[in-house]
Amino acid sequence: MKIAVPAEAEDTRVAATPDVVKRYVNAGAEVAIESGAGAQSRVPDEAYRAAGATIAPTAEAAVGGADVILTVRRPSPSVVAAAKKGAFVIGALDPYGDLDGFKAMAEAGLSTVAMELMPRITRAQSMDILSSQANLAGYQAVIDAAEVYDRAIPMMMTAAGTVPAAKIFVMGAGVAGLQAIATARRLGGAVSATDVRPAAKEQVASLGAKFIAVEDEEFKAAETAGGYAKEMSEGYRRKQAELVATHIAKQDIVITTALIPGRPAPKLISSEMVASMQPGSVIVDLAVERGGNVEGSVAGEVVTVGPTTIIGHRNVQGRIAASASLLYAKNLFTFVDTVLLDKEKAFAPKWDDELMTATLLTKDGAMVHPRFGGTAPAAPAQSASTAG
Repeated sequence: MKIAVPAEAEDTRVAATPDVVKRYVNAGAEVAIESGAGAQSRVPDEAYRAAGATIAPTAEAAVGGADVILTVRRPSPSVVAAAKKGAFVIGALDPYGDLDGFKAMAEAGLSTVAMELMPRITRAQSMDILSSQANLAGYQAVIDAAEVYDRAIPMMMTAAGTVPAAKIFVMGAGVAGLQAIATARRLGGAVSATDVRPAAKEQVASLGAKFIAVEDEEFKAAETAGGYAKEMSEGYRRKQAELVATHIAKQDIVITTALIPGRPAPKLISSEMVASMQPGSVIVDLAVERGGNVEGSVAGEVVTVGPTTIIGHRNVQGRIAASASLLYAKNLFTFVDTVLLDKEKAFAPKWDDELMTATLLTKDGAMVHPRFGGTAPAAPAQSASTAG
């Protein structure tokens, strides 16, 4: 089996790090890394060589003959053209962003796996790229806010007087939000948070933050048996918006984390809320690549709107690429080891595995994922690929 890792044209992360390369090599795989692929994650070519990989001069040379191509973003057309028919392309492929691009990969005969579609089940936790990368994004959001915020974050009691703690409000208590809360608390901020799920209250409180929500009877019943939020009534949404607006006006830093796969990000903060904040306040919009949670945020830019600086960095986890690549590469390795290799570490894709059927988008020249107009693939009588 040959595994290839091309360099990313639009990301600082890399899909394999030296520690996982060693694991692939120990499993009997040949690993080819495009020269410079790990540079922005602080991994030189020599580190890959020491781990047992070969260094290819170009992406096309790396992927030629590969059974598995590991990527962070969707591969370039030149990589698709150089890949052999039947090769797996595994990465954060953004299936909602460009279906025409997926049709091109299908026509090239590639089997594409979108790791974003990994089911949220216990067995798949170690392969969940959304959680591993959101965790780092939540951390980095606080660091970015602290860099722009021109005052101290923790309370400081000195002989000259007391510096008050910065008030930090986190909107959304998912993986990114909870890490943002924890990081802000470590920095000494006075932290509060909100979420539409009642179960989030306990999680927020466990991190030492104050929970902000209209806790009426509707709120208490606002979660399904599966742990998802229910649609709230217009009356409840209005009351919650009023409470949040009043709270935001008193905050120094606000971090928004609401992101729904395949949909535009919900607007959580209006221009009126932005204008109500204190001079020097900061907002970090982690959903900016999907349209943003904040009116006035601009993807890829830091802008000042009235009294407030709004941070709209793209690919926030990529701002700490070395750490993000470390976790991302392990997510991909675990998937390959679990779903593409047999007990003897031979290349033998498990086509009927629930993790495969949940994430496989294209196969044998067709779109196969039901969510994108296909039908789940049937397991072949005999795999077309053999161990190599």
